[in-house]
Amino acid sequence: MDVDAARKFAATFVTDSTNPPTPRHRWLVWRGRFDLVEIADVITALICFGSADSSLQNDYARVHLPDSAGVLLLLALLVAAPLVLRTRFPLLAWVGSALSIMWTHFAVPVSGPGFLPASVLVYGLCLYAVTVRCRPRIVVAAAVVTVVGAGALKPTATIAVIFLAAIPLLLGTLVRQWRSGELRLAEQERRHSGERALLEERQRIARELHDVVAHHMSVIAIQAEAAPYKAADPPPELVESFGDIRASALAGLTELRRVLGVLRADGQTTAPQPGLDELDVLLDSARNGGVSVTATRSGDPMALPEGVDLSAYRIVQEALSNAMRHAPGSHVQVHVGYRPDGLALDVRNDPGQARLDQTAHAAGGGHGIIGMRERASMLGGSLDAGPTEDGGFLVTAVLPTTTDRQEDAAITAGGQSPDGSSPDRSSPDGSSPDRSSPDGHGANGRGDTP
Repeated sequence: MDVDAARKFAATFVTDSTNPPTPRHRWLVWRGRFDLVEIADVITALICFGSADSSLQNDYARVHLPDSAGVLLLLALLVAAPLVLRTRFPLLAWVGSALSIMWTHFAVPVSGPGFLPASVLVYGLCLYAVTVRCRPRIVVAAAVVTVVGAGALKPTATIAVIFLAAIPLLLGTLVRQWRSGELRLAEQERRHSGERALLEERQRIARELHDVVAHHMSVIAIQAEAAPYKAADPPPELVESFGDIRASALAGLTELRRVLGVLRADGQTTAPQPGLDELDVLLDSARNGGVSVTATRSGDPMALPEGVDLSAYRIVQEALSNAMRHAPGSHVQVHVGYRPDGLALDVRNDPGQARLDQTAHAAGGGHGIIGMRERASMLGGSLDAGPTEDGGFLVTAVLPTTTDRQEDAAITAGGQSPDGSSPDRSSPDGSSPDRSSPDGHGANGRGDTP
């Protein structure tokens, strides 16, 4: 075997040999800070230290060797010390325990056919940690070394060592399989949770889309019905054309109610969708939730398209909810910028009393952030969310108000998801579009609550 092959073999054996520790259950962590397993290892190591020192002194006295208390204490410490390391460094602890057994065997002739009881206990616990945490090839190598080493040191104890080593190996394998199943289930649950949140947000957007499209089609039907009466003696062809327009609008309303109306939950109350004109109410609600909020505006306020108005409100609402949830007591700055071609939103909060969970938010993994991105993308806009340098969190969104960009976004979506949303404002005749339609029914069937 050449040098390169030997290096590759050594790298395969050493690199990535240990899996990261599994988080403890709550009942194994005292006051959220102290690992009870590590505390138990320290206590057991102290007991093994005293037992090993006592056994070594008896063996020294039995064979009439000169007394050397310092050497005995060092040997007892080497026997017990690996137990303290087995949680954080299981492979290193196992190697240390194996070396301590060899040292004590050659340094002190132990009475009886076996090994020191303290050494056997520490070695078994370290072997269990290796079985649970290390790669399978490491576990197999440790089992082989255990059997071969026992046969080389004390051939008469080989059978007993095999049975004793089988206990931590079997227990460790069972625990390893159980933890592996738990991790797979947790990963599947996280993935399904994210998919479920995305589908729920799209369903919510679909209900809002149902409202706004039904409103506009109701207006078309009303105007098509009223148009012939605005001119004296309209041509029959014109009256017939307006009648066809009204019939098509009513047919579209019926199909829309049939297809998208099933997305509504039973028992929902009818309420108009909010917009940025209700931003002050939203900010007051956030202040009551434990955060201080300041709001600023720039640019010339203008009438926003209904979908942009509602999406902007929902984005600010979700950003404030995240601040209240992850940074209680923080200060939140909300900025609304009116641009000639769009609306810019900026929601920033400081760390507050508790720093943000960077893992859940750094990559935009929060379920609320998924919904905010959906709302921005359906309008052809963009949304960025992530932690700031001071430990806070920043959400920025740009929502275009020009029709061409929104049409491009709709074409890009290809109709794969119902990505339109809008508040329910009043129709041209002064009545609520959710309550009046030319066919005598609500334009949206039942209405929707945010």
